[in-house]
Amino acid sequence: MQTRTLGRTGRTVSVIGLGTWQLGADWGDVDEGQALAVLDAAREAGVTFFDTADVYGDGRSESLIGRWLREHPDSGVTVATKMGRRMPQEHANYSLEHFRSWTDRSRANLGVDRLDLVQLHCPPTSVFGDDRVFDALNTLVDEGAIANYGVSVEQVEEALTAIARPNVATVQIILNAFRLKPLDQVLPAAGAAGVGIIARVPLASGLLSGRYTLDTQFAPNDHRSFNRHGESFDVGETFSGVDYATGVRAATEFSELAHDAAPERTPAQVALAWVATQPGVSTVIPGARNPEQARANAAAGSLELPEDFDDVVRELYDREIRTQVHGRW
Repeated sequence: MQTRTLGRTGRTVSVIGLGTWQLGADWGDVDEGQALAVLDAAREAGVTFFDTADVYGDGRSESLIGRWLREHPDSGVTVATKMGRRMPQEHANYSLEHFRSWTDRSRANLGVDRLDLVQLHCPPTSVFGDDRVFDALNTLVDEGAIANYGVSVEQVEEALTAIARPNVATVQIILNAFRLKPLDQVLPAAGAAGVGIIARVPLASGLLSGRYTLDTQFAPNDHRSFNRHGESFDVGETFSGVDYATGVRAATEFSELAHDAAPERTPAQVALAWVATQPGVSTVIPGARNPEQARANAAAGSLELPEDFDDVVRELYDREIRTQVHGRW
């Protein structure tokens, strides 16, 4: 497993991390035993970065990670959580009072005195330009409630605004073979500023695994069923905002390209490894619903791709995907 520095935190983390939205909600049912087994498998495979949020299962994901941490006190895992979506998405709710309340709850769920990394969870765009919001976050650092803070964003403009702030340690953004816009400005700016990039949705909600067809059915409580048109949250979080039929067609071609590049690996592993090769990426956070997926994802952390693979990814994107997503986020 390759390792990277997580931006301004100075922490060393695995280049493949673990996203734990699946362990909380919105991806179908994952029972407690299986969730803990996913965490076990990921760490055994070299993963040292878990990403969660206070709203994943209303704290279920955090609480499961907290239980796991108590059972593995010397794991060396960095845990990043997110806050800000427990209330209506209004600028005024991003206050020191609410930050203290939310971080206290997350600390209790995770069973820690100080949170490793707290990220604003895709707040309203106006929040990124408000000095008072970031002064409040600095206060939490000074008080010892959090070690570092970052942001999770939907749009590249939000990322660029955050990167310019001196104490933002990380930016989490959607980055995958079907979402290339962050490569234009965000990754270069982050690299120049020493801000870490946490790449989320790296498999485009599973599309890039090549396992889905037009007939694939998802559970009713899986966001790939109920959020295809942004009914519950930003549509870019589901299949990266790509129309499902287009995504299936492009993913079939991606699978063929992945096989040519690394015949012994799965399309998902190639997709993850490609994200990890992008300059400025600190860690990539695929989710996993079972231990087998966690181990397979982690194996991408040691995969080297042919030098020309980046070119074929960009050509596929330009031809099949760009017009749907590049101008939106």
